[in-house]
Formats: sequence, structure tokens, C-alpha cells
Amino acid sequence: MADEAIKLGGRKRSVFIDKVKEILPEGGNLNLCLTCGACSSGCPATGLEGMDPRKFLRMAALGMDEEVLSTKWVWMCSMCTRCMYVCPMKINIPQLVFNARAQWPREKRPKGILGSCDMALRNDTCSAMGATEEDFQFVVEDVLEEYQEAQPEFAEMQAPVNKQGAEFFLNQNSREPVTEPDEMVPLWKILHLVGADWTYGTKGWAAENYCMFLGDNEAWKHIVEVKKKSVEDLGCKVWLNTE
Repeated sequence: MADEAIKLGGRKRSVFIDKVKEILPEGGNLNLCLTCGACSSGCPATGLEGMDPRKFLRMAALGMDEEVLSTKWVWMCSMCTRCMYVCPMKINIPQLVFNARAQWPREKRPKGILGSCDMALRNDTCSAMGATEEDFQFVVEDVLEEYQEAQPEFAEMQAPVNKQGAEFFLNQNSREPVTEPDEMVPLWKILHLVGADWTYGTKGWAAENYCMFLGDNEAWKHIVEVKKKSVEDLGCKVWLNTE
């Protein structure tokens, strides 16, 4: 009697990775992994929570959805895209991580990122520090006046707000106007010295987008749309995002 062939169980289908493939152009090349490990070699999050990019991708490919969608490692990834840059197959692991974040119950996502996102949604400044339009304009004007008086060589320096038709629309990190307003000035000086035609907007001036890092598609889309509208309403040609 001939020996029977050993039958292995069929490959477990991964609902998660298949959904991500449907979203990304060309499926994000997620099925082209050579397991070479190049992605892990340059990843600053390699080893944290016992995970690395290669392991994360392989677990997803093997259908280990429960483990992939519960590991805290996805919140340790900085989305720097080094893994994708060094990958010979250009596999979009950061997008896999992003979509894993989006599967977490919102209330269980990191409180710092969650709180900053929710704060940015409160008004059209998009400030993660909760600064209002009036607060921002007051701080800019106050700091500008201080430097114009203290440094005569910059007496003509301007920091326009809502200047219609300026070439550049400048974004600002949320923290600086609230806690470190002097940190705004060096860039003003550079723009002044090169003669740039620029402006802030009271709406959409905050540069960062914590909702994107939260994996909240609708929220980060809203933040971008508010900023885009502010640029367009002022008729600016170039959007300068400092983040």
C-alpha cells in the first residue's frame, strides 16, 4: 500500500491584511515579502513589545489577526517609513500599521494622541492645545511688537495674520504660541530677511495632525480640509507646513 501524502491545513485567510490590500494602490505590495529583514534593521521600534516590521507583516500574512490587532507595538511605530525605503520590494508596512491602529476601539487608543486629536477638533484653529483664533492672533501681535521694540534691526519685521493674497500660508506648531511663543520668531526673521510674502491664518494655523497618528480617518480628513479651506480663502499660492 502506497504511503499517503501528508496533507497540510489550508492557509488561514487574513481578513485584516486582505482589507488593507483593497485600500492601497497595488495592494501596497503586501504579498511580496522576501523575509530579508531589511525593514527591521533600520526600524527604531524593532524589539519593542517583542515585535519588528518583518514579524508584524509575516504575522498579518499568516492570518494572526488577533495578535496583529492587539499588539501595542503599532503605537510605538513612528511612521518614519524607513522600512519601506529600504525594502527591495517597497512594501507599505506603515500603511499596514496605520490600518491596524484604526481597528482599535477609539477609547482604548493612547490617551495623549487621542486627547490631542479631540482638542484639535474643537475649533477651526486645529490647535492640539485648544488655542482659539483670538488667542493665536493676540499672541502673534504681542510677540511681534515686543521684538520690534527690543531689536531695532527687526523694527520693520511683520507677522501678518489673515493677509489676503499672500504667496505663502504658514502653519505653526500648536505648542509654541501657547507655551513657547518666542520660538516662533526665528522663522519670522528668516522670512523677513528673504523678503517672503507670507501670512498666518486664524483658521487652520496649527501644523500637526494628531488625528492622523490616531488612525482616525474621518477626523484627520476634517483637519486637512479645514486647513486647505483656510489657504484657499486667503488666496495663498503655497502652503508651508512646519511639521
